[in-house]
Amino acid sequence: MSDIPVFTLHQGSIPLLVSIPHCGTHIPPDIAAQLLPVAKDVRDTDWHLPELYAFARNMGASMLQANMSRYVIDLNRPIDQTNLYPGQDTTLLCPIDNFDREPLYPAGQTPTQEEINRRRELYWQPYHDTLAAELARLKALHGQVVLWDAHSIRSVLPRFFEGKLRDLNLGTAGGKSCDPALSAKVLACAQTDRLHTSVLNGRFTGGTITRQYGQPAQGVHAIQLEMTWCSYMNEQPPYNYLPETAAKVQPVLKQMLQICADWKF
Repeated sequence: MSDIPVFTLHQGSIPLLVSIPHCGTHIPPDIAAQLLPVAKDVRDTDWHLPELYAFARNMGASMLQANMSRYVIDLNRPIDQTNLYPGQDTTLLCPIDNFDREPLYPAGQTPTQEEINRRRELYWQPYHDTLAAELARLKALHGQVVLWDAHSIRSVLPRFFEGKLRDLNLGTAGGKSCDPALSAKVLACAQTDRLHTSVLNGRFTGGTITRQYGQPAQGVHAIQLEMTWCSYMNEQPPYNYLPETAAKVQPVLKQMLQICADWKF
């Protein structure tokens, strides 16, 4: 257990919710005691995204951000632990290794199913319950809502992709989680930015949050954005935020979010 809240929620007034499920860095003491020292650097965090997206609050968007590290439990993985990308490598609901394939637990001491269920109840479920409730609140107010699931990752990570990743990786579960007209408009906006490369439904098409909550027929549209770290921060420890670099990508982020906020279904 931990005295740190599982998440932080800011309730906005426009039909847009920004979810940041992998920005947390806290590991409760009881779980930290189970982990190897390599886990303590929480290197696979989606660093600094609350700071990068701080402008969204001024727009009137709701923001939900995790406080627990993804090493505790991955809020963007399905509880049945099915592979989101069949045939490709991915990490588990309760990761047992980091993105560099280094073990997070001593040999033979990975989380039991009982421990996974405990973490699900304490950390996974509260985030998802709050996410669902906030989407319902905004939809009740506006008749529609867009969920923007914000992520970031190292630009070069051989475990998951070859070469350098595109900077702005938009995902809509292959077109299932969002009105195609909206995703096309967001992609066109991204492509106007000559400083950053972009793609729709490329290597990253969206995780559990995008796939589970995106229901276009019911007026809930979900888009995931997986950004490269180099677009706004230093990719080497201590992974510091680079305000001047971030300022170059924030304009297109604002434009894409504004398109979502203004979208009429």
